[in-house]
Amino acid sequence: MPRLTRAKRQEQTRAELLEAAKQRFLAHGYAATSLEDIADDAGYSKGAVYSNFGSKPNLCREVLESIHQEKLTEMSDLAKSDTGISERVDALNAWLERTAGDVGWTMLELEFAVLSRHNFELTQMISGLRNQAAQMVVGALRSMLTGQGLTEEQLMLNGSADSLDDLGNLFLSAGIGLGIQRAIDPSLPARPVTATITRIINLLVAVGSGVN
Repeated sequence: MPRLTRAKRQEQTRAELLEAAKQRFLAHGYAATSLEDIADDAGYSKGAVYSNFGSKPNLCREVLESIHQEKLTEMSDLAKSDTGISERVDALNAWLERTAGDVGWTMLELEFAVLSRHNFELTQMISGLRNQAAQMVVGALRSMLTGQGLTEEQLMLNGSADSLDDLGNLFLSAGIGLGIQRAIDPSLPARPVTATITRIINLLVAVGSGVN
């Protein structure tokens, strides 16, 4: 078996540390997890964590970024599928039902946000993460609408495209709020949020198509 190059070894080390951090943070939370715990789980030294990520906050940011990428890619793939608009909306609503309220993920987000109250650097990290997530939601929404044969010009003409950024932020905020509440009380239904999303998307399709 050929030996890994230095760059490949570093890439592998980083990936293994990131996965160990993800599992630790999700299971135990941010404050209760030490860099020593993460290093031990991954089979490396604490120095390896610092050399790859610089700090515990930056490591947590990368963990959350990877989770966002994974979850929002799932959502984006559903929005871009070849099925009809009703099927795609149903699939997205089912995804939200499954995803919103994941206790480990939601509580990690909350804990990290609380720690940022008096820390400008953390506030900037969290703001950046949310902006990235919002852009992915807007992209998925745009893909869903243009997938119905609606062009950007049609959406602009009917006033829909101008509001996609606002709607993306609305959907993301609703999902975050639902997730927090369901992490505390899993019995809470997702239907009020999913039903509203369905109505808004159907309205956008109708407006974009010029249907009165």
